[in-house]
Amino acid sequence: QLQLVVSGGGLVQPGGSLRLSCAASGFSLDHYTIGWFRQAPGKEREGVSCISSNDGISTYYTESVKGRFTISRDNAKNTVYLQMNSLEPQDTAVYYCTADSYYGCSNYALPRVWDAWGQGTQVTVSS
Repeated sequence: QLQLVVSGGGLVQPGGSLRLSCAASGFSLDHYTIGWFRQAPGKEREGVSCISSNDGISTYYTESVKGRFTISRDNAKNTVYLQMNSLEPQDTAVYYCTADSYYGCSNYALPRVWDAWGQGTQVTVSS
């Protein structure tokens, strides 16, 4: 069974940083595309970022986080990271990671079936 464990959320002041981790349990992340999504209260789920499988050479970001967020993968640690800098109150949401072995990052933000979802972690940006 594919399991993803998300960690690293918390409360941070505007302008601060957090690093989210998405660790795989029971399988190797190497061959999986990994996406990060978020959902704020009262809003639809939003695709935040995506990294291609294996070497992770291709990365994608939603416009609002470009230049502030960085997605990366460490296959040796079976973990994908989302480094979030210059956080803003509108980044407040529950963040999820997800894994896919077939479709890749193409149109990752559009609704589709993913192989596994992490449990989500709360990120709150507030002074």
